Amino acid sequence: MLAGLTAAGLSGPALLALVVTAFLSGLGRGFSGFGSALIFMPLASAVISAQMASPLLLIVEMIAAAGLVPGTLHLANKREVTLMVIGSLLGVPLGTLFLLYADPLTVRWMIVGLITPLLALMMAGWRYPHQPTAPVTTAVGGIAGFFGGVAQVGGPPIALYWLRDATAAAVTRASFILYFALADLIILATYLWGGLFTQAVIVLALIAGPAFGIGLWIGTHMFGLASETTFRRVCYAMIAASALVSLPIFDGLR
Repeated sequence: MLAGLTAAGLSGPALLALVVTAFLSGLGRGFSGFGSALIFMPLASAVISAQMASPLLLIVEMIAAAGLVPGTLHLANKREVTLMVIGSLLGVPLGTLFLLYADPLTVRWMIVGLITPLLALMMAGWRYPHQPTAPVTTAVGGIAGFFGGVAQVGGPPIALYWLRDATAAAVTRASFILYFALADLIILATYLWGGLFTQAVIVLALIAGPAFGIGLWIGTHMFGLASETTFRRVCYAMIAASALVSLPIFDGLR
């Protein structure tokens, strides 16, 4: 355990910040079915490298969210989920290659660069304006897979696409959860191939995992209780704040 923390090079305050970030990201994921990476990755990448933060979140999410999957099978839009997974079979490996070989600072800027315009579109209420087709759905899955391979941030492209109509929130949420459960298996395979699961990542997952799980449980039980509009605004605010605080230009202040 100590060897893993030493390898990660984390101080006490930095470790606490990572645990709090894990809790907040679990809270967002439990309520909406996605969004954990939008909160976790910008902040975690400012504390540890993106090459550590991305596999760390993958481990935590896969374990903590596994219990949500069975309840989605009868609600999710299985046809569109399948098409998106097919697209992700191409997008995920490309994203993982970028994560492996790009400069760490470049990856951090890219994470913020991906999140900021997508978040702005979500907050503005923009939605995909056309009827879904198999090629478009597969392409969206490919884009989401690339973003997921780079930094687990495949949610916004899918949100912009799936929130195009008045489909029941429960169906959309179930489709999110099922897609990410399947896409995570693809990401897991590529990360194993890339050797991203180091001792430090495993140790940090053991520490951050319980905080994520608690946030996930609370968020899941808040779904349907809180005002969806109010909670969505809170999630947007947390995502925007995490992207702002994590900007590399503020490294000197941390």
